[in-house]
Amino acid sequence: MSKPEPDNNFLSDLTDGREKGNWQSRYDENALKEIKKERLILLIYLFGSFVLVFISGLYFKKYIPNIDCNLLGIKPYVFCSLGGFIGGTVFSMKWLVHSVAKHTWNYVRQFWRMMTPMLSGTVALLILILINADIFKSDIGSSYSTYKSFGIGFLSGYFSDNAIGKMTEIAQVLFGSSASKK
Repeated sequence: MSKPEPDNNFLSDLTDGREKGNWQSRYDENALKEIKKERLILLIYLFGSFVLVFISGLYFKKYIPNIDCNLLGIKPYVFCSLGGFIGGTVFSMKWLVHSVAKHTWNYVRQFWRMMTPMLSGTVALLILILINADIFKSDIGSSYSTYKSFGIGFLSGYFSDNAIGKMTEIAQVLFGSSASKK
């Protein structure tokens, strides 16, 4: 079975194959309702996560110094997870816009777009832990500022599909693949 050719022309044809002035949606009322619902949920994710970043920043700055135990050690991981969540949300929003514009929006893929931010936040956290454990060779260093942790999280979250693929490759090198054991 041959692989479909990638659509490298989509930026050169912004008309989406439609005549000038044809502005009405190709989607029926039910699909438009679902698209709007998905858009709202992703916007809530995005703005809610920014609120969590702000609240976390205030919490760590104001309250942690008054606590005897060393909770400041979790700060990079909190911000990395939030950065990953935001990266995954931005990725999902990009795919929502892309799929609606290219007329490939599909109700069934909605679940994937809704779960991606949570998966991305988790992947980002695990990547920071793996970097910290020196499993990934990195010049990032061992001191994680809030900004660095958030940046690692955002990039890991936005590219979590690629990151999961790379972790699969690493696992196959470390542990072998089940196909090679047969």
